[in-house]
Amino acid sequence: MNKREFIKLAGLAGVAAIANPSGLFAAGEQNKDLLAAKAPFELPPLPYAAGALEPNIDQLTMEIHHGKHHAAYVKNLNDALKSSPLAAKSLGQILSAVTAAEPAIRNNGGGHYNHSLFWSLLSPTKTEPSAKLKSAITAAFGSDEAFRQKFGDAAKGVFGSGWAWLIVKKGGQLAITSTPNQDNPLMTHLAKEPGTPILGLDVWEHAYYLKHQNKRPDYIAAFWNVVNWEKVSALYEEALKK
Repeated sequence: MNKREFIKLAGLAGVAAIANPSGLFAAGEQNKDLLAAKAPFELPPLPYAAGALEPNIDQLTMEIHHGKHHAAYVKNLNDALKSSPLAAKSLGQILSAVTAAEPAIRNNGGGHYNHSLFWSLLSPTKTEPSAKLKSAITAAFGSDEAFRQKFGDAAKGVFGSGWAWLIVKKGGQLAITSTPNQDNPLMTHLAKEPGTPILGLDVWEHAYYLKHQNKRPDYIAAFWNVVNWEKVSALYEEALKK
């Protein structure tokens, strides 16, 4: 992202803050109800202080990433839905129905969901995967080390902006995939490998550039230090029930 694009995005976020000054850090949607929520959508608060993930993810990056980038996705999604037949649907229904013919809803709906999930997948407290998830990871990838290598390769392999994902496919199998821009595996008309996300890593440059500059591998390595494995394990259990 160049300087002009960054300034433009920051300006959009500022408009959102003026229109709804309490909305940026209001209670908003709880993650468990995220897919069931309907418009108008709100920016959920971070579940920890903006500087709590340091030194792995710096405070300024978190403040900009959450308070400006994510806020802009929320505002733009609400604006796009005003003239869309998808307006009355839940976020989960929007994501499963959206197509390439609706770029504003695709990009901003994905941006809102992806980031809302992402904040919950990070933690300043060290956690471990559940025994059940550990066993599933070993069965699917051979070992935890092999899993992290494959997931990291998926994140490194995203050309430009996008996400790496650990998903649960129909039948309960774990798989690693990636999506461009703000797409995600819930977008059944767009995803190359649909599934339920239980772990995601944002590899847009705005997620890491202030601290790591162009060194995406350093950011990926730091990510493993702040993964909220308790949340990932809970999402895995929920996905198995679908």
